Amino acid sequence: MPLNRRTFLESSVAVGAGAALTAGAVAPAEAQERRPKPAKRYSFTVMGTTDLHGNVFNWDYFTDKEFDDKAHNDVGLAKISTLVDQVRAAKGRCNTLLIDAGDTIQGTQLSYYYAKVDPITKTGGPVHPMAQAMNAIGYDAAALGNHEFNYGIPVLRKFEEQCDFPLLGANALDAKTLRPAFPPYSMHRMRTPHGRDVKVAILGLTNPGIAIWDKANVSGKMVFPGLEEQAAKWVPKLRSMGADVVVVSAHSGSSGTSSYGDQLPHIENAAGLVAEQVPGIDAILVGHAHTEIPEYRVKNKETGKDVVLSEPLKWGQRLTLFDFDLVWEKGRWVVEKVGAQVLNSNTVAEDPEITGLLADEHTKVVAYVNQVIGTSTAAMTTADAPWKDEPIIDLINVVQSETVKAALAGGAYADLPVLSQASCFSRTARIPAGRITIKDAAGLYPFENTMEARLMTGAQLKEYLEYSARYYVLTPAGAPVDTGKLTNADGIPDYNYDAVSGLTYEIDIARPAGSRIVGLAFGGAPIDPAAKFVLAVNNYRASGGGAFPHVANAPQLWSNSDEIRNTIIQWVRAKGTVDPALFASVDWRLTRDGVPVF
Repeated sequence: MPLNRRTFLESSVAVGAGAALTAGAVAPAEAQERRPKPAKRYSFTVMGTTDLHGNVFNWDYFTDKEFDDKAHNDVGLAKISTLVDQVRAAKGRCNTLLIDAGDTIQGTQLSYYYAKVDPITKTGGPVHPMAQAMNAIGYDAAALGNHEFNYGIPVLRKFEEQCDFPLLGANALDAKTLRPAFPPYSMHRMRTPHGRDVKVAILGLTNPGIAIWDKANVSGKMVFPGLEEQAAKWVPKLRSMGADVVVVSAHSGSSGTSSYGDQLPHIENAAGLVAEQVPGIDAILVGHAHTEIPEYRVKNKETGKDVVLSEPLKWGQRLTLFDFDLVWEKGRWVVEKVGAQVLNSNTVAEDPEITGLLADEHTKVVAYVNQVIGTSTAAMTTADAPWKDEPIIDLINVVQSETVKAALAGGAYADLPVLSQASCFSRTARIPAGRITIKDAAGLYPFENTMEARLMTGAQLKEYLEYSARYYVLTPAGAPVDTGKLTNADGIPDYNYDAVSGLTYEIDIARPAGSRIVGLAFGGAPIDPAAKFVLAVNNYRASGGGAFPHVANAPQLWSNSDEIRNTIIQWVRAKGTVDPALFASVDWRLTRDGVPVF
């Protein structure tokens, strides 16, 4: 009969007893015994998106045409779907996971329509387009973003119900019980060829700023402790549950300071600190900051090991790939290597399965945004609004001022002057001469912000404006002015620069930040530091967004639950005709040593 391994060894010993082996020779079995066995290895990929903001199609509903920008990026889940299919075909679907880092159901008129116009919460209502698309693509998990809470908890809960994958939020807790209000994590088994599964844990973390920015929707219902604090609680638990790999999906930027209850803006960008301070994490999918980070390594202070971070660009413009290589050592899987990269969605066509699935919803929304609501006597644009007082921003401010004045009429604060703040949210927004549609008006205000009235003093407004003026790059008198390099100093986004109407002032960009506001006046006279004013302000700013001084602690005189965007649409409808000559004025300008820049 054939010799098995044991019989072969026994036979070799018997032979050795009766005959001398050649000096230095090694018996075949002994050589086999000494030869190291090949290590068991397994590789898999975690794909990630973030800040999709309601983008399914490569379409801009505010311009009613295919999306395009200077870099010729494309957007939307239909493009992402094609990339995902390619990765799954190359690596095997069973060797991949697909996750998201939040901000999913707000941002386009498509997502707005199914939250407000034909809401998913109504009896027998529709399934949210983002849920339909993400289900069809086959997402495995998604973290909560702060904008998930913009439409209120009932809309979010309905969206959660419609998703075939969990919405994760380890630091979104029930305000009364302090227990997780959403699943903190999901656990996934990767089948290997070696009979030993790899257990991959996905931990979801969201932004503590939700408690401030969406106070009206979450106050008394949910609380949002810091990311490091909750990661330190959950990562050891996941490891004790047998997780071989821990991936964090964090709706938080990659850099910043502690999120242990600090005030804004620090709590917005804590993912790098999570990597540095919490041992046991292999990779972090980063969101919220709307930046592109193909691969960023942070060394954990306790273990000395690198944690790999990656952030794909917003709106479905990029897809992150985390590639994991594992080796079987001492009875368990050990991560040997992690790398990250991003794929560009402009390299592929839209997946016809996704575009076909939501063709009817897309058609409805296109018809909705093209409804005519009034006419304009002149064209207005935001192209120069970041550095000039433009009529199109004055339009936002006049709507806000008139709305607040009407709300306060007959009350204790009716006689106070009403000022208004507005930002240039998009440099491509425009109101055409002639017919104004919903998409034109909505394009001025792409966020679901609501309006408040806050009581401020002249001195506080001066500090508010000084803080806002940090936005400009220091430009000495006589130096050339390049508008492409004039703004966004220290990375300050356009939405964190405010122009305030109802006052007149100059911003001297030749002076250092903090001493730039010159000639601040009200009614033609220097502003009285003790005088009281009403500031019409959006809820993001009033709640501390951007960390502007004084406004978050200023007395609230009035608030409104309707979006400012809808208020603008209703104002245009009521007026019928928009005439910039009736409201536009140059209240502020950039100067250098008293000489206007423009």
